Amino acid sequence: MAGDSLPQRAQRLVNHPGLKWAHDSRLWLDLFVTVNLLILAVDIEIAHSVNLFAKKAEYIPLYFSMGAPILLAAVIALRWVGGFDAPWRDVGYLVGGLSVLTGLGGVLYHLESRFFLDRTLSSLTYAAPFAAPLAYTGLGFLLLVNRMVPARSAEWARWVMFMALGGFFGNFVLSLTDHASNGFFARTEWIPVISSAFATGFLLVPVLANVGRRFLDLCVAVLLVQAIVGILGFWFHLQANLLEPGHSLWDRLINGAPPLAPMLFPNLVGLACIGLWELIPHTPELPPRRSWSGAVHAWASSGSGEE
Repeated sequence: MAGDSLPQRAQRLVNHPGLKWAHDSRLWLDLFVTVNLLILAVDIEIAHSVNLFAKKAEYIPLYFSMGAPILLAAVIALRWVGGFDAPWRDVGYLVGGLSVLTGLGGVLYHLESRFFLDRTLSSLTYAAPFAAPLAYTGLGFLLLVNRMVPARSAEWARWVMFMALGGFFGNFVLSLTDHASNGFFARTEWIPVISSAFATGFLLVPVLANVGRRFLDLCVAVLLVQAIVGILGFWFHLQANLLEPGHSLWDRLINGAPPLAPMLFPNLVGLACIGLWELIPHTPELPPRRSWSGAVHAWASSGSGEE
C-alpha cells in the first residue's frame, strides 16, 4: 500500500511466496556445499599444478569436485521443482560419504608426503598442508547432517555451527603452519592466527552451552571481523604476488602466497551465520535489553510461518 513504510514493504517482499526458498535452511546449506565443492576444484587445480599432478591419485579430488556439484545441483532442483525428496536424500548420502572419504584419504596422502618419513614439526610446516583436505570431510558431514537431523531444530543449528567452528580451527592451524614457513616475516601474518583463535573460542560456547541472544549478537560481531580479516588477507596475498619477482603472474600465484586461502574466512562466516540464524528461535531473550539479532529474526520471520 502507498501508506506503508519502507520497512513494511521490505518485510512483505521478504515474506513473499515467491521467495519461499530464501527461508529454507536446508537449501542454503546444500547450496553452500555445492559452491564450495566447485571452489575446491579450482583450488586443487592450482595447488596440484605445482608438481604437475605428479601422481595419479592427485586427480581424485579434482574429478570429485567437478562431478559432485553437478549431481547435487540436479537433486536440489528435483527436490524444489518436483518435490522428489528420495533422490535428494540418497544422492546426498552418497556424495557426503564420498566427500568424507576423499578428505580423510587426502590427509593421509599429504602426511605421507613427508611427515611419516621425518616425523618432525618441521615436516608438518613445510610439507603439503595436511589439514587442507579436511575441507572435503567437513562438507561431506554437512550433507549428512542436512539429511539426518531435522531442519530448524537446535540440534541442526549446533551441528552447522560445529562444522564452522572446525573450519575456523582449521584456519588457525593452516595460518600458523603456512606463515611459520617464512618465520612470520610480516607482523600482519599473525592477524589470521589470532582472529581464527578468537572465532573458535566464541563459536564453541553456543555449541556446548545454552546462551542468551545477546551472546549471539557478540558472535555475529566476531564473525564480521573474520570477514574483514579474510578480505584484507586476500589483498595482502595478492599484493605480495604482484610485487614478488617471477617469470609470470600465473607462476607467482601458484608458487607464491595463495590469494584464495584467506577467503576461507568470509566463506566460513557464511556457514556460521546459517547456523546462528536457525539457533536464534531456540535461544532465550534475556531481559532487560533485547538483542538485535532476535529483532531481525522476528522481523524477517513474521508472516513466513517460522515462528
